[in-house]
Amino acid sequence: METVKIKSPVDGSIYAERPIATDQAINAAVERAKAAQEKWAETPIVERGKYMLAMLEALVAMTDEIVPEIAWQMGRPVRYGGEFGGVRERTSYMVEIAEAALKPVMASNPKDGFRRYVKKVPLGVVMVIAPWNYPYLTAVNTIVPALMAGSAVILKHAAQTLLVGERFQQAFDKAGLPKGLFQNLVMNHAQTEKLLGSGKIDHVNFTGSVAGGRAIEKAAAGTFMTLGLELGGKDPAYVLADAKMDHAVANLVDGAFYNSGQCCCGIERVYVHEKVYDEFVEGFIAETKNYVVGNPLDQATTMGPMAQARFADLIREQKAEALRKGAKALINMKVASDEQGSPYLAPEVLTGVDHQMNVMREESFGPIVGIMKVRNDEEAIALMNDSPYGLTASIWTRDTEHAAAIGDRVETGTVFMNRCDYLDPALVWTGVKDTGKGAALSAIGYDNLTRPKSYHLREAI
Repeated sequence: METVKIKSPVDGSIYAERPIATDQAINAAVERAKAAQEKWAETPIVERGKYMLAMLEALVAMTDEIVPEIAWQMGRPVRYGGEFGGVRERTSYMVEIAEAALKPVMASNPKDGFRRYVKKVPLGVVMVIAPWNYPYLTAVNTIVPALMAGSAVILKHAAQTLLVGERFQQAFDKAGLPKGLFQNLVMNHAQTEKLLGSGKIDHVNFTGSVAGGRAIEKAAAGTFMTLGLELGGKDPAYVLADAKMDHAVANLVDGAFYNSGQCCCGIERVYVHEKVYDEFVEGFIAETKNYVVGNPLDQATTMGPMAQARFADLIREQKAEALRKGAKALINMKVASDEQGSPYLAPEVLTGVDHQMNVMREESFGPIVGIMKVRNDEEAIALMNDSPYGLTASIWTRDTEHAAAIGDRVETGTVFMNRCDYLDPALVWTGVKDTGKGAALSAIGYDNLTRPKSYHLREAI
């Protein structure tokens, strides 16, 4: 029997092992989903919302078990708790706006004797392929709105965080969600590709690498299913001369290194106006040196291991290449087990970097950041756009209009001012270029999880 093993980054042990679903079980799950979805589509939106909120409470009630479980699976320190602040905010908001977002759109030019409108109808069966870095937050972005919109959901979670899928299943079962509407499946890559190519899935949402997104598109080719793809990122920050320096430093250090830098919208490169460059770098170094790297089960630890050793080795390679090309490492923190082949890695800050170095061009997804001095907005904007990715960009200034004007010229899905590494469920979550396509959350997210159906009804004959 083929299984999937979770190798814990904490100590290299096998934390959990689960059998791969059989092809027959996968097909049966899809059939259950289709059957359940037909009735679910007739369920009032308010009733759907009650199930979602009950699921949320059931999930939050498991916090004491889930927090160390996350640490064992992917390394996030227990001191930060679960992800349920964000899960609660996103779930509650998407439930709250569902009726308004999903209501029919009436034709803007009334005609006597006709009733004309567009309904937003469910897609059918939605598949969510979720990542390990924020295993609850990323999954809930699609699971809840897809169910609220009247679809059924099949979840395939990342191998590194398999137990998260089981927790969602437990929470939905506890909430009494009708059987078949949400199903957690353990599948290998070949089975996933086969299912996507079968024509039985109506929409897939994938969060992961660019290569993974291309594999999803290839597998789904010819099925005409809709896709939501949030892929790589290399999110920049631009610190202007008028920025509130202590605020910018504290928030950008956190934005770069929280979750060991394993954040879709984490800060990976910083451009600082020459007038405040030295002050910023000095503060950034001091703040970074406060991190305590170690066992994530220890309350004193503020940075745990990366999810897998190979991810840490990529950061080591990026750092080594940058140093060979003239960059300067400013932290050089000594950490036990920080060596090739280990997931434990100290945070690093580099100066003397340029865009000939991979650390400033290729996704790092780890605790390393490069800081460059810039002379003006034009230089900063050109550098921020010199990337194949575009998820978020943050601008640090006291001038809101100036920030918005800069944001208009930056190729990105979200523009932040004086904050970063945050997802607001009232605003659409999307990306450009190799970061992918589609849109999650907000009312626009509902448009991406439904299809329009026109009604042109002649009443007087």
